[in-house]
Amino acid sequence: MISNAVNNHGYYKTRLEELGFPGVTLTALRRDALRSLIHDLKPELIMMGARYYHCSTPYMMGELHKTFPNIKMAALCIGEYPADLGMSFIVNGINSYVTSFDGIDQWRSGLKEVSKGREHISPEALGRLEMRREYPKPADTIAGRRTEVIRLICNGFTEYEMADTLEVSRMTVRNHKTEIFRSLNVRNPIELLEAARKTELLTNDELMFRPCNYTLSPKPDKRRLKEKKK
Repeated sequence: MISNAVNNHGYYKTRLEELGFPGVTLTALRRDALRSLIHDLKPELIMMGARYYHCSTPYMMGELHKTFPNIKMAALCIGEYPADLGMSFIVNGINSYVTSFDGIDQWRSGLKEVSKGREHISPEALGRLEMRREYPKPADTIAGRRTEVIRLICNGFTEYEMADTLEVSRMTVRNHKTEIFRSLNVRNPIELLEAARKTELLTNDELMFRPCNYTLSPKPDKRRLKEKKK
């Protein structure tokens, strides 16, 4: 078990053993030191507190999974945790995600499933996973300028470049992005690209259309602006 709550390690060890986890070892080691410990102990199961690396925990556990692909892994969360991040554990290859936010009965049930070598995914995270697999039909609001924004995002344009190309403010670009991501139920440009192709908002011919002679207006020199103010 990997946890930042060093003062509670003794308590956690006792409770986990009561729930059916034999030979529990707790640690607060990180990165290379943690990998060395795992390599030496060769555990059957690795459990990590969901907040161990703050918002990066799903991705750090994903890296551990790549290093030790044959070891089962579970993320444990005491308290409320964003469903998107809970889902990210599973997306990154972690076998189970158990959270007390589902209720004490679900928490205990999930831990017992994990102790028996089975997988358990929080219903909320599971629901978010299902949503992620479903891309709704393009909303009526995705037309005209927002279609152009989708094309630019999927071709790697930055917000500054999009604002310059469309001759609008960066705030306008951000507002378009927010509405596009919400309508298509995506969180990043990679998911947007997949959704745009599935919903036929974007064709393969529209990818990599960026012209070689594309020129961008230079960004204002902040030092010169400060000198002018003086």
